[in-house]
Amino acid sequence: MTPTATSPRPRVWCITGASRGLGRVFTEAALARGDHVVGIARDITPLDDLVASHGGRLVAFPLDVSDRSAVFAGMERAAAVFGRLDIVVNNAGGLLLGMLEEITEEQARAHLDVNVFGALWVAQAVIPHLRAQGSGHILQVTSMGAFGGFASVGLYGAGKAALDSMSEALAMEVEPFGIKVTIVQPGGYATSLFTQGTTATEEDGAYAPLRARLAEAWSQSDDAAPEKAAPVVMGLVDMARPPRRLILGGLAYDQVQQMLQARAAEYATGEHLSRRAD
Repeated sequence: MTPTATSPRPRVWCITGASRGLGRVFTEAALARGDHVVGIARDITPLDDLVASHGGRLVAFPLDVSDRSAVFAGMERAAAVFGRLDIVVNNAGGLLLGMLEEITEEQARAHLDVNVFGALWVAQAVIPHLRAQGSGHILQVTSMGAFGGFASVGLYGAGKAALDSMSEALAMEVEPFGIKVTIVQPGGYATSLFTQGTTATEEDGAYAPLRARLAEAWSQSDDAAPEKAAPVVMGLVDMARPPRRLILGGLAYDQVQQMLQARAAEYATGEHLSRRAD
């Protein structure tokens, strides 16, 4: 990836959701290149081995990103650990699996509290620190699914779409302060998102045929190893002028292009009606 930005000193990362999945591999990759990391998760015990083996360059502490006051206190602590923050990865999140009719109010609010509001609270809390130092790079981890809704993951896609839109606005707002924002949109990776990171609805039998078709389609998918994403993200943060958006995965890239083309074609079918509405 070019152009690159030289960094004469180890950079300081703050990674939410650092204990598993992509957050874990980003943490490992940052440490491997000699950087410092503040790793945050609800459960940080999976990071114990990395903390023990990296001589103080990884500091981990528990944090629930859905708790706004705890996030602000946590980001103050994160900024103080190594004296600054250079790269903030808003990665914490989960999956709510189920048809929209089945989702309870409690499930909907809990899901969006983490996937949307949690990322908002982290951004709000770190911006003053990045603005004061005149630099920083925020990576907002959304999803290739942010481009459109899909059956059984509708609220997950809605949350990622909301974060995607907020991140576009954030990039415009903080650019004058020397802060960069990149929306990172992963495709399918073989992480624990579909196990430890999933909340499922109580299934309504009316959707059984659709669920069977979805299960058949998903059984043919081939998710990539999350470790493949880490070098790309390391290259991303080295760029002097990083892109506003980055899709992780060639298959995901092709699928997103297809979705965008399909949406453009769909708009075109109603163009004659749109033009009559002025």
